[in-house]
Amino acid sequence: MADFSDALDDKHRAFIARQPIFFVATAADEARINLSPKGYDAFRVLGDTRVAYLDLGGSGNETHAHLVADGRITIMFCAFEQPALILRIYGRGRPVLPQDAEWDALAAHFTMLPGTRQIFDITVDSVQTSCGWGVPVMQMQRERETLKKAHRQSDPDAWLARTAGRTRSIDGLPTTPSTRYFTDVEG
Repeated sequence: MADFSDALDDKHRAFIARQPIFFVATAADEARINLSPKGYDAFRVLGDTRVAYLDLGGSGNETHAHLVADGRITIMFCAFEQPALILRIYGRGRPVLPQDAEWDALAAHFTMLPGTRQIFDITVDSVQTSCGWGVPVMQMQRERETLKKAHRQSDPDAWLARTAGRTRSIDGLPTTPSTRYFTDVEG
């Protein structure tokens, strides 16, 4: 049976901290539903009703487009170890880009990763936990370095030029590209 709460508590925070992967789902009117897995050390609980995650450039920018158009977001964490549990965060989010005034304050919670393009700032509406008994037991071996390596090897000017042209989602919704290129050590 599912349990709902209006905010994250210490037990939720501890569970989130143990998970090496989370999933993000968004949707906008007349657009595809977007569902993406996320890894790396990219998720932060900023308060009982506020979370954020660092977003790296990848195959598209659907989450950005959907949050600008609609705002709704669901984040799901699954325990792949024992005990079984699923935790969902339902909320409203917005992209914060390096060129935005609030970037520095929000970015201070993260270590920038190569290819960082934005941070999604999310207000928590509700938290749901459920059994997770149907989720398989698996072990994490390691993070994939491929995405970070590809961004790390990119020429900064070429990366910015390439991302500057990505101003539409796959459904034609507007997106705003980042105007800053990050390496491993920038913050």
